[in-house]
Amino acid sequence: MPTRASRLQQFKPPTPLAGQLSVQSVLFAVGDGAFLTASAVFFTIVVGLSPAQVGVGITVAGIASFLVAVPAGKLADRVGPQRLWAIGAVGTSAAYAAWPWIDGFVAFLVVSVVLEVVNSTGGAARGAYVLDVLPRSERIGSQAYMYAATNLGFTLGAGLGGLALAFDSDAVLTALPLLTAALGLGNAYWITRLPKAPHKERPSPLETAITAAVDETDAPRTVPGALRNPGYLLTSFFSGVLMTNQVLLHTVIPLWLVVETDAPRVLLAALFGTNTVMCIFLPMAAARTVRDVPTALRAARVSSGFFVVACAITMVTHDTLGWRTIALVWAGHIAVTGAELFLSAASWAFESELSDPDRRGEYQGAGNLGGTLGYVWAPAAYTYLALGWGTEGWLVIAAIIVVAAVLIHPSARMAQRFLERHELDPAR
Repeated sequence: MPTRASRLQQFKPPTPLAGQLSVQSVLFAVGDGAFLTASAVFFTIVVGLSPAQVGVGITVAGIASFLVAVPAGKLADRVGPQRLWAIGAVGTSAAYAAWPWIDGFVAFLVVSVVLEVVNSTGGAARGAYVLDVLPRSERIGSQAYMYAATNLGFTLGAGLGGLALAFDSDAVLTALPLLTAALGLGNAYWITRLPKAPHKERPSPLETAITAAVDETDAPRTVPGALRNPGYLLTSFFSGVLMTNQVLLHTVIPLWLVVETDAPRVLLAALFGTNTVMCIFLPMAAARTVRDVPTALRAARVSSGFFVVACAITMVTHDTLGWRTIALVWAGHIAVTGAELFLSAASWAFESELSDPDRRGEYQGAGNLGGTLGYVWAPAAYTYLALGWGTEGWLVIAAIIVVAAVLIHPSARMAQRFLERHELDPAR
């Protein structure tokens, strides 16, 4: 029988550095989760925007983030990931601090775009820093621990947001983004205290030209950038398609439960609670199955298997009653969470093993670009297929995932051959 000490031991970070990075994850997630929980009420009740205006602002901000993804990654390579990550955290904090003072749709749109751009830039820099600072053997396990810490932080933040909503006070809601801004500044400070990463900044085109002119024999090799690595872009795209498990989790299954089953709506709270608990306690277990690209591809297959099982279970609940419906919907939600956990572990391996070590920021941006293209269409398509076509729609969704799981194999191998052809070692 395990002792209390041994049970606590499993919650310790795998390394001290993973623990430091996880503190940052919690700081970020608590602030972000607190505001996101109450953001719909804040924007509609306190600011006075219509739901349509909020939706337009979020969409425009998302497009802006998409457009700056690769330039932001290149900037991280130029100035250093840790420095840009800290700058992005300060910028994000400033944008949150601006929310209580906005008045009208135009101001909302401007701040939304600024927030999304600086947050996306900081995120690309963070990804590059993590790959730089962690030894290759520690990357996947450490990122799994950070993922669990992030989910814990979002849970705590959601509790704070829920508490603010319970007061039913505009003054309390107005103070919430200021709290998020303060936590963001603490996050930025913590980032600056993290260990320096051995990042090698790429020379500018002018420096390259001068070097080549001085001595052609010492001219640095020209390695194509991330956008010219089709294997990596395709792998990111198919990872984005597989990541549509989040659409099933947060959109399709909840809508299906409300519209197509007799399950009580309160079950939604239990479903999301189950997902949260699993994503806090199980990421390390899933990550232990992944070490390199072959095991990452195996994890992608396992993830797609869970996804297909979730579709098969959920689609039959249209014709079940009572406790059987509740049990099946719950089982489907658990299967989707399994898909999330194994795909996350696979994605961390793809980032680590398929990136140019001198262009990690650029590869983070390119990965975000490809992943967004693989994901952005899914909320509308999956909702239409599941609720409009029923059983046939669920089968089409499952088929999309199977195709993506098959095609990610040759794309990942193509990305590996790109690194080998240009003599790039992802271990650096």
